[in-house]
Amino acid sequence: MCSRGANALGHATRESSTVPVDTSPDKVVSLSEAVAGVADGAVVALGGGLSSRLPMALVRELCRQQRRDLHLVGSAHGIDVDLLIAAGAVGVVEESYVGFEQDLGVAPAYRSAIETGAVELRETCCATLLAQLRAAEYGIPFMPVRGVLGSTILQLHPEYRELECPFTGERLLLAPALSPDVALLHAVAADAAGNVVLPKPYVLDVRFAYASRRVIVSTERILEPGQLKLDEVTIPHFVVGAVVEAPYGAHPASCYPDYSYDRRALQDWVKVASSNGRLRNVIEALVAEDESAYRAALGSARLEELRAWDARDRLLDLMQ
Repeated sequence: MCSRGANALGHATRESSTVPVDTSPDKVVSLSEAVAGVADGAVVALGGGLSSRLPMALVRELCRQQRRDLHLVGSAHGIDVDLLIAAGAVGVVEESYVGFEQDLGVAPAYRSAIETGAVELRETCCATLLAQLRAAEYGIPFMPVRGVLGSTILQLHPEYRELECPFTGERLLLAPALSPDVALLHAVAADAAGNVVLPKPYVLDVRFAYASRRVIVSTERILEPGQLKLDEVTIPHFVVGAVVEAPYGAHPASCYPDYSYDRRALQDWVKVASSNGRLRNVIEALVAEDESAYRAALGSARLEELRAWDARDRLLDLMQ
């Protein structure tokens, strides 16, 4: 999986492409095998959003395999982007927001990397990114949008163009099609063939699946043949390239309805990442040797506590 070349403006080229079809009956691979094909410099779409259903097991494996110069694409994300930046894996961030909302604020490693120029910022908006993915799905080179006209976002995206609509005379922005090299998604369930079950909201996961050149899905559980009904499938098998069983694969983000987000772990991360004092040790602890070691370090009691979430407990936690 190779990243596309850069155009004269230094931005990744965004040509539309046909999503490969894979009808293999068994796509189950190990975490290391799934990530091995993600090249340095790849354009990587991250599924989920904010602190919900982030593909953290796949992100941790990217850190273990010491990927570099990744171009991250997503709607609005949190510790997945922040951890990859802190681990030195990122060259470009193309997101609308990276942080923990009103709870814990802007992600600290992200903020520092942008302020120092260690990572290139190409801030976007969710609607524009959605339009770009749809253009790739439809096999067309661009999609017209209105949202960022008049904003300074245009300064970060010289690949955008403006055009006068031939029907109305309105000025429109033309956003080029976006086909990420790979999409990393986390699901509550999938079967070996790659049929995927996602809880709502889907965020951009379905669009990523149809627009990306390769789709890797980590999942809380792999279902036996026949367990999954056709009307339960969110993403069909033929667009998925690999499936990895990864229990608690979104932690410390949530994966509802299975478990809540781990506010304690996120709070600890923000505190340390803001100080830079013990950041390397914290990254090593978060990544661990493998996912089994990661879960063991958390402890079964903590994991069961997250599974026993309810709305009242979360509200009280936020009020402390």
